[in-house]
Amino acid sequence: MLKRFTHRREAGKELARRLSDLKGRNDLLVLALPRGGVPVAAEIASHLDARLDVLVVRKLGMPGHPEFAMGAIASGGARLLHDRMIRRAGINRQQLEAVVEREQAELQRREKAYRDDRPFPEVKDKTLLLVDDGLATGASMRAAIEALRDSGAAKLIVAVPVAPPELHHVFEAITDRYVVALEPPIFNAVGEWYVEFDQTSDGEVRQLLSESVAEH
Repeated sequence: MLKRFTHRREAGKELARRLSDLKGRNDLLVLALPRGGVPVAAEIASHLDARLDVLVVRKLGMPGHPEFAMGAIASGGARLLHDRMIRRAGINRQQLEAVVEREQAELQRREKAYRDDRPFPEVKDKTLLLVDDGLATGASMRAAIEALRDSGAAKLIVAVPVAPPELHHVFEAITDRYVVALEPPIFNAVGEWYVEFDQTSDGEVRQLLSESVAEH
């Protein structure tokens, strides 16, 4: 039987162990998907002696059912849409754009709140390690990958504590390396695989980023 993580930091330590071959690389940049991915990524960055930053991604929730992702947007203007789902649900362009506009405003607010006036880090020729606290549909992580596709990064690695097994081949195909600690055969939600799964606050994100900036 698969054991749940106690909290996000424990999950980060487990992933750091699996990524130990990256320790000490001066081209490594850890990019967390806020908010939940930041505590996980902070542990990884600390253990690998790498800089931590964030790539803001916002899920596009279906009108009337925001818990279901019909796509995602990310910093830099990337947009990923599940066209089949949108057509099946009968969502029109006006409804879609209203959701995009709302989430774009929140994305910009978070970028300002987390990074202040610090520019997004240079990623050209870097080994980028994208981290979240888990994948459900994978839409947010795919949007993050799309945002970085033409960045000139040398390598793109995705690491998550938990994800459905059917996503494995998807992310292996679009990354240089995919690392996942738990792939439960029966998967309902990311939070089910943590004992403690409280929402990460904006304040905690800012603190963890500030600590990393001070160290690097």
